[in-house]
Amino acid sequence: MKLFDRPLTISLSPNLEKDDILLALSVLLNLRHWQHGNHIKQAENWFKEYFKTKEVFSFNSGRSALYFILKAFGIEKDDEVIIQAFTCVAVPEPLIWLGAKPIYADIDQSLNIDPGLLEKLITPKTRVIIVQHTFGVPANINAIKKITRKYNLRLIEDCCHALGAEYENKKTGTFGDAAFFSFGRDKVVSSVFGGMAIFPKKYKKIYSYAPRELYGQIRMPVRKWILKQLLHPLIFSLVLPLYNLGLGKLILALALKMGIIVKPLEEAELSGGHPAHFPALLPNALAVMIVNQLKKLERFNRHRQTLATVYAHKLKDSVKIKLPAANSGAIYLRYNIFHPQANNLLKLFKEKEKIILGNWYKSIIDPEGVNKGKVGYTPHLCKNAEEAAELSLNLPTCPTLKKEQAEKIADLLLKYENH
Repeated sequence: MKLFDRPLTISLSPNLEKDDILLALSVLLNLRHWQHGNHIKQAENWFKEYFKTKEVFSFNSGRSALYFILKAFGIEKDDEVIIQAFTCVAVPEPLIWLGAKPIYADIDQSLNIDPGLLEKLITPKTRVIIVQHTFGVPANINAIKKITRKYNLRLIEDCCHALGAEYENKKTGTFGDAAFFSFGRDKVVSSVFGGMAIFPKKYKKIYSYAPRELYGQIRMPVRKWILKQLLHPLIFSLVLPLYNLGLGKLILALALKMGIIVKPLEEAELSGGHPAHFPALLPNALAVMIVNQLKKLERFNRHRQTLATVYAHKLKDSVKIKLPAANSGAIYLRYNIFHPQANNLLKLFKEKEKIILGNWYKSIIDPEGVNKGKVGYTPHLCKNAEEAAELSLNLPTCPTLKKEQAEKIADLLLKYENH
């Protein structure tokens, strides 16, 4: 058996295991329980127990969860919300939907928002700071929290990369006034689409709208949308084994063209557009999938940390490769390195080795094709983030990647690093 007999699935549903595929098929055949069922409460209860809070709300995506949090905090037209550059367009989108203005902050060496640059961005219109724990590496959250307290701002943690990560032995998601999570196809755990919002403590004074009342106004996704998400694992169970033969690529292209499955972002979102199915609730069909994945969380994260250790050891003596700083609380959703020829390495791996490495966030507001002006980003605004985008290369840490495969990837990097 070849070491890479199927593609490295850093972005092609990297969490999918056989039981997830069989479960998707079982749920697909149980149409009566696609929208409503007891698995929604099971997913919410897992978060209640894990984060020791009663304030938990499930959604069909991370951006729906963020929209809900912002709405609960009363964010409205012309309010300013500080977020970091070097992020996905799914973060500024909900702000734009509410008429608020994203204010982009530069990043530090951890690829997270730089606390030392925050105060100069705060104005009388500033209401919220959103802290992204990029690639599962915790931000300097205590320093940021001091600033939000000083200026009476709300602090929201973006934990879409960081479920299970810790900062000073405390879980990310428990430091701020609220946190949100994503269960997208390439996140820490996955149900193709899905998300969760939590409020770590019940602070009645911070809400403009009671979360429970606001939550009652949000609808359930239509069955057609749910169907496309359930078909995703089944289609990919065919695509992945045949991908390197070319047939898998053809199946994937046809499925996308026919609308059988959908991309994680719609075309309208690249310009800050608002698709009709956001925000919406987490349907029971996807809750079934995420409950199963949550059982694997600790195993998945231990595996990611193990592979990060493999990369760090194998690449430590490279002259050109800059490694992320060691961080005992990080879960390394992707192991991001810096290399002056990062783009060339991406191309070499794809063309010569049939290995597709990750490119978060080659476009400083990802993905490629985002109209940065429409989402409020001005070129050259955040120097560190733009440099990081140019130099970054994500190495896979996904649950389906074997240790010897990670070692091979590191060896190939050393082989090609001078090209």
